[in-house]
Amino acid sequence: MPTSPTRYARLLAWLDQHFLQRLYTDRVRRLVLQSFPFWFASIITGIVAVGYERLFEWAEHTSFTWLRHQPLLAFVLTPLAFFVSWVLVQRFAPAARGSGIPQVMASIELSNPANYRRTGYLLSLRVVFIKVLSSVALLLGGGVIGREGPTIQLSAAIFRAINRLQPAGWPKLSRQIALVTGGAAGLAAAFNTPLGGIVFVVEELTQMHLARFRMAVFSAVIVAGLTAQAILGPYLYLGFPKVTAHAGWFLATVVLVAIICGLAGAVFAKTLLWLGHYRRRFDTFGKQAMWVIGCGLLMAVLAYGVGQEGVGTGKPIINRLLFQNDSQTPWYLFPVRYVGMALSYSGGGAGGIFATSLSAGAILGDALARLGMVPVEDRNLLILVSMVSFLTGVVRSPFTAAILVLEMTDRHSAIFQLLLSGMMAQAVASLVDPHSFYEHLKASFLREALAQPAPPVLPRLPRAARPAQE
Repeated sequence: MPTSPTRYARLLAWLDQHFLQRLYTDRVRRLVLQSFPFWFASIITGIVAVGYERLFEWAEHTSFTWLRHQPLLAFVLTPLAFFVSWVLVQRFAPAARGSGIPQVMASIELSNPANYRRTGYLLSLRVVFIKVLSSVALLLGGGVIGREGPTIQLSAAIFRAINRLQPAGWPKLSRQIALVTGGAAGLAAAFNTPLGGIVFVVEELTQMHLARFRMAVFSAVIVAGLTAQAILGPYLYLGFPKVTAHAGWFLATVVLVAIICGLAGAVFAKTLLWLGHYRRRFDTFGKQAMWVIGCGLLMAVLAYGVGQEGVGTGKPIINRLLFQNDSQTPWYLFPVRYVGMALSYSGGGAGGIFATSLSAGAILGDALARLGMVPVEDRNLLILVSMVSFLTGVVRSPFTAAILVLEMTDRHSAIFQLLLSGMMAQAVASLVDPHSFYEHLKASFLREALAQPAPPVLPRLPRAARPAQE
């Protein structure tokens, strides 16, 4: 017998009373309204990250092409690229120089009512534009830089802009959470590593309790990552290398490699800090320009002498070592890359050190494995361990480094060895310097932002009209 319309009405009324009204409460509506701008910003971040990656790949391929066919051009193009990259930053957006992660860390610390407007110096859309131009110009000329740190700054700037554009009365998440979430989304989209983005936030960007921002970060990482995958397809940053995850006596070799590579990363960070301190003595535009051109000329010598393996991000080198290792990598490639990274960063243009640190670690790990006569089938584990350890020595984020390398390669069998190497590298790097490279630069950017003229204060709305801030 068919059910009467009255029974349908009673059933709908019962469902609405017992389920729908309980699910779609005022709290849920507020949460959806708070999250929607972040989801929108995450989509934009995913699109921008993919576009930036394509632009970086084009610039790196172009630099390889001219260096392969006309290596003498290095003595013209490389100093010119260093100079153009530096001038763009110097004249239009000084906060666009370098990696971008210290700028995000400083902005998070400034994201309080008294200083939030000063974050515009570090995370404006102009900074984003100059960041892209400067880094691409440097890579075109043979610079040894990466795009991952810059992508994090780009993402945080996008989230800041979206957060500021929300209309009055719209329930907002806090400004600090907006920047934290932007940093996580940027790393996830840059490496296709969602867990790495989450761990990076907890370990590096903030000391807040996770409960304050977990839903915002989780959802932003998911949306940004899915957007990037929708364009690029599902992919691994480094593919599926063969890894034999040894335990037992081989762990002693893992620990030794981790200690050496962690120390090398910490020394590299100190080298960058020393060069930055030394450069401050050049207090005029002309003297600074001569420093930059000098860095470019030295980089040109390395590019001419070594070829395309001495320039660029280093990702092709990692892939060759993991998948086509012929034991023929020259012994001098690590010091060449080390010097190239230092020159490129100290030139004053925009460019990150995440990817280049990973490649430097891979080269050093392969050299140590060959020195110790480790069988070829066991070298991949040591290469991954050295990548984690060198990066940890530089940035002091052992769990982020381990999770990033894990997600890049999908080698879950080696997770304990990667975590162990990160912890050992962190311990020995702390002996060189108790503070990370990013912490030193964060303090510098904080002073720089606070020294800028205070931005104009907009008229405040009446209390009843002001949107609440969590």
